[in-house]
Amino acid sequence: MINAKLFAVTRTIDSQVESEFLARASHAAKKCYQAESPKLGEMIDVEGRLFRTSHHTTLEHYSFTWDIEGIAVSDITLGAHLASPFYNSDQRSGRFCAKMFENPDFSSIREYVKFFWPKIGALKRQEVMDFVKTGVEVYHQQIGAATKIAADLIAEERPKASVKYIEANAPKIAQEQLRMFISAIFPTGFDLTLDHIALASLYKAAWTPGLMFLTQQMADSVLTLYPEIAYMFSRRGKIWSPIFAFSGQDYEIKYKPGCILRAIDDSDGVVWIPEPEDMYPLDLLHFLPETMNNGIGGVKTKVEISMACMGQDQRHRTIRRGEPVFTGNFYLPPIPALLPKAAVLVKEVMDKWLKIVRPGPWDLAATVAPYGAMMRYVKNASFNALFHEQNKRLCWCAQEEIYHVGRSLRQAIEKERGKDSPLLRVLEPYCFKTGKCAEGDRYCGRDIGARKTGEYFPARRI
Repeated sequence: MINAKLFAVTRTIDSQVESEFLARASHAAKKCYQAESPKLGEMIDVEGRLFRTSHHTTLEHYSFTWDIEGIAVSDITLGAHLASPFYNSDQRSGRFCAKMFENPDFSSIREYVKFFWPKIGALKRQEVMDFVKTGVEVYHQQIGAATKIAADLIAEERPKASVKYIEANAPKIAQEQLRMFISAIFPTGFDLTLDHIALASLYKAAWTPGLMFLTQQMADSVLTLYPEIAYMFSRRGKIWSPIFAFSGQDYEIKYKPGCILRAIDDSDGVVWIPEPEDMYPLDLLHFLPETMNNGIGGVKTKVEISMACMGQDQRHRTIRRGEPVFTGNFYLPPIPALLPKAAVLVKEVMDKWLKIVRPGPWDLAATVAPYGAMMRYVKNASFNALFHEQNKRLCWCAQEEIYHVGRSLRQAIEKERGKDSPLLRVLEPYCFKTGKCAEGDRYCGRDIGARKTGEYFPARRI
């Protein structure tokens, strides 16, 4: 079950005030209206003058950090990370943490379902568990073969990769791609930091049973420190889940993610093209006066990607995203696609998930969806946000699927604006610009020398 442990809060140097959170809010408020800096500890009516009147920037000088365990991956992707950009978090990787799927605790997953959907009954609960176990069985049966395929592909596609690199990364890449069969209800963990208004807003807006439970734990831990601010927490109380834009048992296996270029908006002037030193190791694009106009225009796309890839995509919080929709399709990455009877394995998993989708409940079906279930949504990125995203996602340390989304976008812009478009100079990884890897010891092994041949963005399989 979800456990949110508060382990860090903002502290003021040498502060002795009794209620530091309210003292900091009062200090910020008084600062705005006094000729001299106020003394920390001089209090005002925070509820009446700040909270109820929506002067909330004064309440954003204090932050909390939680160590969260036992939460479903889907309650992060379709919950904590879905809509709000006002957070910082670091999530356990489904790509690199091998133990996540090795010896699953099915009883805890069953309890998760029973706790949050107590009305569905034993028969429906058994259908859910049959689906979850089927995905795990496929993973366990195929991980050995997938690891061998991954090792062969690394050696083929990344000629500079050492034997040590291949041995270390083949199992990780195999896990990354084979997890498409696994249910996203699998438990994970993450560190999450919010300022107080982000916490109170997320608490009120919470739209899934898991997110409601998580935010209740978070609020309770804060109220243990500051019981006098209980008035700041209230519930909207509405359940939401993505729309399921398909009917029946029909689905399509997709071997590439979808990315459609909807618009390029540079109507307000010339886009300022940054140099590598403006982005590495610090990305200054949102801080430089020269790049302010880059925040006005941008690029709009429509993507169809797996839930696994969506979780990666959400890491770019300055990009605006529309409401996601389940398309009913399944993304099958290159490694599992090479396994014998791959389509049969997909059918086995998808048929059982679609039985849960119809007749619902839909929030349950969304929570247990396989990592490979595909979602469609619109993205609207300023040029600054886009340049940051694609510098990361066209790197081969990014997972294969999200790389191909970036590659498709690059190809679409080239088709729209031509090979000499200055935008293409920025939709490149650091190694393309400089000839050096920005990842240090995590160098992927690709042939950086190929940047001179014009074939630096191939349809990679790993």
